[in-house]
Amino acid sequence: MFCVPSAEFGAIMNITKGGLVLFSANSNSSCMELSRRIAERLGVEMGKVQVYQEPNRETRVQIQESVRGKDVFIIQTVSKDVNTTIMELLIMVYACKTSCAKSIIGVIPYFPYSKQCKMRKRGSIVSKLLASMMCKAGLTHLITMDLHQKEIQGFFNIPVDNLRASPFLLQYIQEEIPDYRNAVIVAKSPASAKRAQSFAERLRLGIAVIHGEAQDAESDMVDGRHSPPTAKNVAAIHPSLEIPMLIPKEKPPITVVGDVGGRIAIIVDDIIDDVDSFLAAAETLKERGAYKIFVMATHGLLSSDAPRLIEESAIDEVVVTNTIPHEIQKLQCPKIKTVDISMILSEAIRRIHNGESMSYLFRNIGLDD
Repeated sequence: MFCVPSAEFGAIMNITKGGLVLFSANSNSSCMELSRRIAERLGVEMGKVQVYQEPNRETRVQIQESVRGKDVFIIQTVSKDVNTTIMELLIMVYACKTSCAKSIIGVIPYFPYSKQCKMRKRGSIVSKLLASMMCKAGLTHLITMDLHQKEIQGFFNIPVDNLRASPFLLQYIQEEIPDYRNAVIVAKSPASAKRAQSFAERLRLGIAVIHGEAQDAESDMVDGRHSPPTAKNVAAIHPSLEIPMLIPKEKPPITVVGDVGGRIAIIVDDIIDDVDSFLAAAETLKERGAYKIFVMATHGLLSSDAPRLIEESAIDEVVVTNTIPHEIQKLQCPKIKTVDISMILSEAIRRIHNGESMSYLFRNIGLDD
């Protein structure tokens, strides 16, 4: 396991050079808890800034202290109003740029629009657009966590540090699940098998993969470029041209590859938002004999009726980190538990500000993690 010992972090956390300014770009007070935790660990005060919405819904940012020649770290936690969150960040970054900040580092634990990182029919790659906007506004460095696809880092022309929450989730499993040795790590689809394998190898546990569930929005079937042209268009190209058609996919019956009977099932993923696929996976695992079901995810968006559905489901516990605030959801569903990741974000900020190597935070992490 590659979890960083708390004592070691605590011993070095307050050692920061001067010239560091920490801002929270959120106008929503419920989204500022993570910023306060990071500032407390670093031993610095939050920078003075006003972020608010005008009556016409325009975002206004007023920085109330000098940032000239300083390293500015802007922490932005994504709220339910994603587009307002993005504008708050972009405007604050640009304000710091025009105020002659030495560097402007964005700390965005959950990168919004990360699921829209591939071309879908006649849509667009929105995460690429967002990356370009951030760079154009003046961002010089990005700290994020568990990107939905690691390739998103290539959309930026600035350094990107994609931290991992898995050490904290692994630690939770070892400390909060007494009989975790009788557990099996489950991938709810073949797409998440690599993540499940990473957890299983570090915990020395078995792995199971659920195959045959309803196709999600990221399957190749939704890509319009696989649609064959009509007969009229084919004839217009060349009368004798016959383009072979792609054989359509057929969903097999739901199967569980691996033994879960009489075991604890721990489903792992990076994002839990629409919980339907997790509920279906939990029902399948219960039918196969799993007597306890946990869900582990880095980003707990938990949109819409997710808390109520989880409370009424076969899932025993949902464990997410505080990359996204979800205090309201926790009040609605006691099954939701939170793991604090402010420690690793604080250390990343300290190391970047002091010009130290970041490799310490990525030790024992392979290309597939």
